[in-house]
Amino acid sequence: MNKNFTPQLEINLKNNIGEGALWHLKKKCLYWIDIPNGQIFQYFPKSKLLKSWKYDFQIGGFSINNDGKLLLFMQEGRISLWDDGKFEDIIKSLPYVKNNRFNDVIADPVGRVFCGIMSTKEKKGSLFRLNLDNSLTIVIEKTGTSNGMGFNKNQTKFYFCDSMDCTVSEFDYDKSTGDIFNRKIIFVTDFDTMGRPDGMCVDIQDNLWIALWKGWGIIKINSKGKLLKKIKMPVRKVTNVCFAGENYNDMYINSAGYENKKLNGDLSGSLFKIKSFFLGKKEFLSKIKKI
Repeated sequence: MNKNFTPQLEINLKNNIGEGALWHLKKKCLYWIDIPNGQIFQYFPKSKLLKSWKYDFQIGGFSINNDGKLLLFMQEGRISLWDDGKFEDIIKSLPYVKNNRFNDVIADPVGRVFCGIMSTKEKKGSLFRLNLDNSLTIVIEKTGTSNGMGFNKNQTKFYFCDSMDCTVSEFDYDKSTGDIFNRKIIFVTDFDTMGRPDGMCVDIQDNLWIALWKGWGIIKINSKGKLLKKIKMPVRKVTNVCFAGENYNDMYINSAGYENKKLNGDLSGSLFKIKSFFLGKKEFLSKIKKI
């Protein structure tokens, strides 16, 4: 096992913003996206088989649905179930996401989905909750850049990264309603030395593993906000981290910045892997269907 947490190159890619990696337990594969290029990637680690699909619209985030499909969150507020290139629209567009897009999303223990939209020059972003009846509820207003999210093992806390504000927050979470409340900032990254908090995942001990945008690394903090570890990466724009594999002891890391490798590192846009002795937990599945 890799006790030094040394990241290894898994696939040398050309992603401009590789993001959102999630492990599909049934298919035993990894999915992720390249946001500005409208690409979806599917990767089977055992066979090293890589598939991809490309579209002429941006995909900001996705969850894995309980029927095995992906639930895509896209530009203009479009939300669709997707399966090997076939779309089934849940919501075709939203007026308050006009000329904008969704960003990071996460399914909650019940199957709802927390989904953030970007800030624009005209308006700050928001974090929404897609409910099981396909309605949307605003849960955080005036976000900077809504990004990584997670839950503790007791399903009583919700964690949220705002990249623009450089903050990691903890909320109380009511599983029965999906409500979040009592916000508390538990960690702030110093942009000059650490960059901005981006995607994240939570391990079985409720430690938060956070990718650092423009920070050349990943950090591990506990649920109280104490910095436990920083892992150096060979790329400047680290975007997402997720646990994967049959035992959830593989960590896959997305990166961005292929368009300027001189600034962001020669391997920018690639997928990396850390195999070690720590254990993650599987992400919750969304339970959304067309009504």
